[in-house]
Amino acid sequence: MAAQPRTAYPKLRTSRIPWAGRGEDKDDDGVCAVTCFVVRKGYRGRGLTYRLARAAVDFAREPGARALEAYPMITEPGKEITWGELHVGPRQAFLDAGFTEITHPTARRVVVRIDF
Repeated sequence: MAAQPRTAYPKLRTSRIPWAGRGEDKDDDGVCAVTCFVVRKGYRGRGLTYRLARAAVDFAREPGARALEAYPMITEPGKEITWGELHVGPRQAFLDAGFTEITHPTARRVVVRIDF
C-alpha cells in the first residue's frame, strides 16, 4: 500500500483525475492519498485489498492527517479488469472502509475521501 501526504506524489498535482471539479489546495499536507495497492499473486481474490483500505485509514489518522483520499476504479461483477488497472483498488473497498465518493472524473474512475 502506498499512502502518504498528497504532496509526496508530484504526479497528483498535474493529473486531471484528482482535481476534476475541485478547487482544493493541491499543496495541503494535511490530506493524505492512497495511490496503490500491491497484493502478491497467489493471495489475490481473498479480500486483502478491502483490509488494506481499512488499514490505510488508521495509517493516515495516526500521524494527524485531516483527511485521506483515494482514486479507485469502478468494477462491474463479471467484467474482467486487468490487475494493472486495479492497482488503485476497487471503489467498493473504499466505500466499505467509510470513504465517500466526492467526484466521478472519468467513466471508470472516482475520487473518494474520508475526513477525520
